[in-house]
Amino acid sequence: MRSKRPSKGGRDKDSRNDRGGSRRGESSRREPSADRGSRRGNDRKGGGKDRSAKGIVLEMFSSSPDTVFTQRQITRRLGIVDKKGREQLQGILVNLVRENKVLLIDGDKFQLNLRVNIITGRVDLANSKYAYIVSEDTEDDVRVFREHLKYAMDGDLVKVEVLPTMHGGRAEGMVIEVLERSRTELVGLMELTKNFGFVVPDFKRLYFDVFVGERNLNGAQSGDKVLVKIIEWPKEPGKNPTGEVVRVFGQAGEHEAEIHSIMAEFGLPFEFPEAVEEEAEQISDKIPAGEIAKRRDMRDVTTFTIDPADAKDFDDALSIQKLENGNWEIGVHIADVTHYVHPRSLLEKEAFHRATSVYLVDRTIPMLPERLSNNLCSLRPNEEKLTFSAVFELDDNGKLYNEWFGRTIIYSDRRFAYEEAQERIETGKGDFAEEINILNGIAKKLQAKRFKNGAISFETVEVKFRLDETGKPLSIYVKERKDAHKLIEEFMLLANKKVAEFVYGLGKGKKRPTMVYRTHGSPDPDKLSTFSLFARKFGYKVDPEGDISEELNNLTHEIEGKPEQSVLQNLAIRTMAKAKYSTEPEGHFGLAFDHYSHFTSPIRRYPDMMAHRLLQHYLDGGTSEDKEAFEERCRHSSEMEKRAADAERASIKYKQVEFMKDTIGNQYKGIVSGVTEWGIFVEIEENKCEGMVRLSSLNDDYYELDANNYRIIGRQSKRIISFGDEVMVEIVSANMAERTIDMELVETLKRH
Repeated sequence: MRSKRPSKGGRDKDSRNDRGGSRRGESSRREPSADRGSRRGNDRKGGGKDRSAKGIVLEMFSSSPDTVFTQRQITRRLGIVDKKGREQLQGILVNLVRENKVLLIDGDKFQLNLRVNIITGRVDLANSKYAYIVSEDTEDDVRVFREHLKYAMDGDLVKVEVLPTMHGGRAEGMVIEVLERSRTELVGLMELTKNFGFVVPDFKRLYFDVFVGERNLNGAQSGDKVLVKIIEWPKEPGKNPTGEVVRVFGQAGEHEAEIHSIMAEFGLPFEFPEAVEEEAEQISDKIPAGEIAKRRDMRDVTTFTIDPADAKDFDDALSIQKLENGNWEIGVHIADVTHYVHPRSLLEKEAFHRATSVYLVDRTIPMLPERLSNNLCSLRPNEEKLTFSAVFELDDNGKLYNEWFGRTIIYSDRRFAYEEAQERIETGKGDFAEEINILNGIAKKLQAKRFKNGAISFETVEVKFRLDETGKPLSIYVKERKDAHKLIEEFMLLANKKVAEFVYGLGKGKKRPTMVYRTHGSPDPDKLSTFSLFARKFGYKVDPEGDISEELNNLTHEIEGKPEQSVLQNLAIRTMAKAKYSTEPEGHFGLAFDHYSHFTSPIRRYPDMMAHRLLQHYLDGGTSEDKEAFEERCRHSSEMEKRAADAERASIKYKQVEFMKDTIGNQYKGIVSGVTEWGIFVEIEENKCEGMVRLSSLNDDYYELDANNYRIIGRQSKRIISFGDEVMVEIVSANMAERTIDMELVETLKRH
């Protein structure tokens, strides 16, 4: 059985250079180049004032640092006259006090906190020994060792006292208060004694186990994967938190137990609340004549969808017809989800909460109930469907003459799998072959223009699985992207870009209207310099001072089809800022677009729903919406996108380990993909599985890490094993509970 993942969206239909977050690799591996001194690089704005409401209040305190204010005095000073403004101010003051930026005096007065050695930030656990505190209060991250963490976990919001440093060394600190827990439930392995147990968390950077008393075991057995809720935190160091088992997934290593534990580890929902399902079922599938009358009728225009063969949620379609002037009218039609999902409805709240669909290797966790995602909103063939469309007039060279945005009704004539569309591109035969080839020709012209303008052409490797009926992986293969995929991608990019440009352009000469943008900053200069050194190990030149887009595109062409392609492209992507959602039109570096939004996948992405609502609001003549409210939704959406990506990677890693479990003793050709003080990581060439050759297994010498040159060196023999070396390895073990693969080095085939 093939993977049920419908692989629509970002990797298929939006740019492959539009990336979200990243997760730890095997054994919590960090990049060898990771310098945590000032790691936000270009993501952090310098020099500009914060003109948000919170920033204005803080600026007022900063202008009078010695003054003690009552709330009434602050209200007058800021010119606040209405009830809504006073309530907003109250919330801002509470947050500033909580963040230790403002002192609360005598319960009703406020003053700027001048103690600069107290910061507020989020915990980023580096390993089980220490964490970094990421804070907007300081340019550099602050390191806190576990004995000073006060049981803070990854993602927790904490208040930290920054300790004095000697001779300009790394800033260190100690947690003085945990302000907000990112979670109170953990997934782990139950280890039982006679009448109590300990849960060993799956998250290997966590530095404590959770004690579970006999009455809180709730049927858990030794070796079970469980979800444990922490019910009591220790009041003194050296103790374990106390927990209660709230869910037993089954024995570690069983398919359902492991997938469910991954879902729980990342806080993914197991089902929709009953009330949400009921609300979805109550939506009529009939389209009233009055609704059709409000829309542009495009039912008679040739229209079709192109999607993965196993997809069910068809959220985009293309239409094409020739105009009298010889140009082409091409419609990008997107499921009109917001027609069915109304603000303040239960469906809306659930969609916002989930923010994205999640695609694990064997299942989809949808953002919307199946009634909507696979039925009402899905642009299935031979059915009339309500859509939100971007319609363009283009010539054969991809030159744009006109554009139109609005609500439509369509009728899809045909549902194509990518393979079927590709066959028509290659042979020119079959139904709608002429239309598909015209679209493909225009798409190629659009793509060429993007690259000429500086877009980056990375083709990242995407691993897929063939599974049997029990979920066991039968094979692993690398997904191949052909012209049919790129055709769809180009028209989705065009629609997303033009929607963003249209809304941005409405603000000429006046206040810019609020919009949800997809933004992507330029690469971090330090990371780029380090990557240049990596590339040089393989004999490739990347000039960090040159035209970055051109340099990276040249590298892409040089490494295409070579063993090091996957490793170098992944490292190049990690030099870049993470793509995110924002109300600030900051542009998209990877696509070389000044303005870009996400409009084309509202079935599976909440930001697209926001973009639909905002666009329609402005088409109706509405004024700008509340920017701060949408910015908060953007932040939430970016966080949930990262969580989804982390969960997807965890499920891929688990299935890779499960597949390799049956290959113990086999030998594979691979490439050294990482070097650390405890071992080297090797990526197998044929299936992209990554494992570790531990230094302790290299018996011919004692090897030491040469971090500056990304290699290990034998103390006696001076034998060198470097990042990028082609090697032969033997599979020694595959630990499904740890999601790790151990290897032994057989020989070095080619040195770099």
